[in-house]
Amino acid sequence: MQSQDLVILHCDPSVAETLLSALRISFRSIHHVTSVTELRASFAKHRPGIAILDIEKASLLELEHLSREFPGAGIICTHRCADEEMWAAALNAGACDLVSSYDMNGIVQAALRTGALARPAAA
Repeated sequence: MQSQDLVILHCDPSVAETLLSALRISFRSIHHVTSVTELRASFAKHRPGIAILDIEKASLLELEHLSREFPGAGIICTHRCADEEMWAAALNAGACDLVSSYDMNGIVQAALRTGALARPAAA
């Protein structure tokens, strides 16, 4: 089990609920937020190691600011209508991974991968 917190900001509440259920057993706690303002507050309060951020709810500029403000967090971006140019822009803005909004397995795997990479190596 991961020892990290995770925060989710997704434009589709049913997708967010599905992700909460799928990730609950793998993370210490998961916080679901509904705005970038709440996401920023959750980062400040809980210091999650991972954020799943639907870039339909946040601009690339907001992604860049979050990445700079919370450099230790891995930000996984999702979007339902993504293209290569958008993905490249999200990576340049600070995303560590990109997944289609409705690829639940892909999002879960990205969160687990990001969490595993963030853990310190065992002594």
